[in-house]
Amino acid sequence: MIEAYIRPTYQRLCVNNIAKYLSDKNVSPDILTIIGGIIGVLTGFTIGLQLPWIATLLILLSGYFDTLDGTVARIAQRTSAQGTVLDITTDRIVEFAIIYGLFTLDPLNRAQVSLWMCGAVLICVTTFLVVGVFANNETNKSFYYSPGIIERPEAFGFFILMILIPSWFHFFAWLFVALVLLTAIIRIREFYHYSAC
Repeated sequence: MIEAYIRPTYQRLCVNNIAKYLSDKNVSPDILTIIGGIIGVLTGFTIGLQLPWIATLLILLSGYFDTLDGTVARIAQRTSAQGTVLDITTDRIVEFAIIYGLFTLDPLNRAQVSLWMCGAVLICVTTFLVVGVFANNETNKSFYYSPGIIERPEAFGFFILMILIPSWFHFFAWLFVALVLLTAIIRIREFYHYSAC
């Protein structure tokens, strides 16, 4: 949701020139995806080690690589089904690592909501993928991208709040669950509405 408003400016100021440079140097988009994934997994470890500011920096860096890889792929005309699969899979690994890191800080009190966060993400990603399979793709991405209330920037924003304000963890976590599930419901509802037309 936020991405639709900030992405053009962010893309122009922070991504395009670096992506063009990396494309000129023949850097593989898949390597950038893997680097972003590794950084994201390290975020989970730094959360567990109670290094919140390092974790925040790493989550932002992981998100940056997540935008950089696709831009490099498009500039270099190297988009592929394999790259899409790698990107979507890596995103889920990063999200799991972050949720697991948040869980490890207080397993007894955070177990239930952490499980709900994983479940909500699972349901939301399933709706994203099935709608992507059956919807017409008229975007510049290799896969139809169905926007929602909670997308990557919003998810990372919630994770950062949970990392930096642990006393409000349950509030942010349950709100995240509710909005992710709402995103899934809206996505399915809109798909049924447009496919029936």
